[in-house]
Amino acid sequence: MPVITLPDGSQRTYDRSVTVGQVAADIGAGLARSAVAGRVDDKLVDTSFLIDKDARLAVVTDKDPDGLEILRHSTAHLLAHAVKTLYPEAQVTIGPVIGDGFYYDFAYAPGFGPDDLKRIEDKMRELARQDMAVAREVMDREQAIAFFEGQGEAYKAEIIRDLPATETISLYRQGDFVDLCRGPHVPATGKLKHFKLMRLAGAYWRGDSRNPMLQRVYGTAFASREALDEHLKHLEEAERRDHRRIGRALDLFHVQEEAPGMIFWHDHGLRIYRVIEQYIRRLLEAHGYQEVRTPLIMDKSLWERSGHWDKFAEGMFTTSSEKREYAVKPMNCPGHVQIFNQGLKSYRDLPLRLAEFGSCHRNEPSGTLHGLLRLRNFVQDDAHIFCAETDIQPEVSAFIDLLYHVYADFGFREVLVKLSTRPAQRVGSDALWDKAEAALEQALSKKGLAFELQPGEGAFYGPKIEFALKDSLARVWQCGTIQVDFAMPERLGASFVTAEGQKAVPVMLHRAILGSLERFIGILIEEHAGALPLWLAPVQAVVLPIADRHGSVARGVEGELRAAGWRVESDLRNEKIGFKIREHTLQKVPYLLVVGDREAEQGTVSVRTREGADLGGMSVGALTAQVGAALAGPGRVEE
Repeated sequence: MPVITLPDGSQRTYDRSVTVGQVAADIGAGLARSAVAGRVDDKLVDTSFLIDKDARLAVVTDKDPDGLEILRHSTAHLLAHAVKTLYPEAQVTIGPVIGDGFYYDFAYAPGFGPDDLKRIEDKMRELARQDMAVAREVMDREQAIAFFEGQGEAYKAEIIRDLPATETISLYRQGDFVDLCRGPHVPATGKLKHFKLMRLAGAYWRGDSRNPMLQRVYGTAFASREALDEHLKHLEEAERRDHRRIGRALDLFHVQEEAPGMIFWHDHGLRIYRVIEQYIRRLLEAHGYQEVRTPLIMDKSLWERSGHWDKFAEGMFTTSSEKREYAVKPMNCPGHVQIFNQGLKSYRDLPLRLAEFGSCHRNEPSGTLHGLLRLRNFVQDDAHIFCAETDIQPEVSAFIDLLYHVYADFGFREVLVKLSTRPAQRVGSDALWDKAEAALEQALSKKGLAFELQPGEGAFYGPKIEFALKDSLARVWQCGTIQVDFAMPERLGASFVTAEGQKAVPVMLHRAILGSLERFIGILIEEHAGALPLWLAPVQAVVLPIADRHGSVARGVEGELRAAGWRVESDLRNEKIGFKIREHTLQKVPYLLVVGDREAEQGTVSVRTREGADLGGMSVGALTAQVGAALAGPGRVEE
């Protein structure tokens, strides 16, 4: 007689074994209709799961986060079912849930096109309407391998062979389609109503470029039509803000096949880059950092001693000269230790803060490259703080204050914090890791910052705090980080003399605020849809003469503005003023300054904004006074 304890503490007693679905039906017809799974003693199971002993049960609906994930996973299976129905020669591989949807990879030599995508989605809707029962089956390993090989599904057979011997082989059947899966799944295809296939892509089998290229189909699914529509609107807005499209339209940068994952900065794009770089540089100088620069390539032996070679060798670019092997630096920390090691250091020299706008190269897979957001060459606003153990708390605290200051200056108010602890593959003793993790956790607690714990996600040399920004579309961007490292300074021979005259190894704090300058610029472009704040805009104002005879006046206005600190250009083309206004509005120039006969006579400019507001006529001095500090931007550091 199993006793079922529900989340509210109430209990139901049965005189026989009972399924999750039957319990849901006993509670109420509404719950039975919305149930997609159950959580029995904290384990997710199908609604058909048989409870034969006392247990805790929570019925999972599509309103629950776990329920939405199950719905999406089941929709991925529906996708595979539709593909196998329409294209029997296609082989199914894997179909996991991701971020806001799912994908499924197929081995299909002809490949799918846009028309196929619509055809597949239509078939999915047809199969869903049939409301086929989804049933779990358990099969012997060898029997399962034989079954899928008999179906011509070589990839599924390979997956089963690679599963641990202790793994239960479970299959899910809906109609005439059978797929390998741990589950759970929705009880019937009729639960799958609000979905859409999004796009096609290529993907190597198991992410290895030595394996065959597969066809990946991306999709999404939601519990309601309203949620799906909202998501699609969100994606449309994200597409409108895509920094790659805006970068081309505003002539900021480009990438090309001859330098994959590397940026060709154009004049206007580099202006944005330099403004941000100088802003960070002013802050670092005010907070006691020394700016340094280290070589782009260094001997392989240094990377071996630092521990990077064992961890990152496949992701490093290498070269050789005079029978010596070199690596192009993927990060700046070993170089900064070399600077620290020059000359004897004492406790009086600590903390020593070394900062670098360091150009780094990482051999990222070509399929992951994405505009400014994922590159092979990028510049970090990187710094390393060498300090004694007693300095960790104040240094981490000061860094957190600086980081929040910077993010607020760029308009980001919501910051998500995560604490990542020791990974399986790491350097240093457990005792050192204990101290490092405790130091970061204490710093966050003293700041009163809520944080999410990420076990096993730390760097190989130390734990870290990660800071992520939430933008206006509620997207999350991981940017800043600070990491406590007891290991690398010792590996690279760093030491200082304590107050007692003893030799000691400094602690090394790895920290960055923006992360990659390129990536941060991409985030800013998308956050503002290209209409950057005045202080960041590559061109803050453009002077537009109405006729050729006003050209000299326009150049005079341009000179006045430059002297007042504006980034300004004049458009002296023989085009109608309306055309010029429209074009520079599309170029997101904050201020459009029209000069005609009246303005020339009165010594003013007619001011329009990129938003279309007409501010009337005013002098250059009056305009500069009106925009005030917004022209130069933030960065004035309180001493």
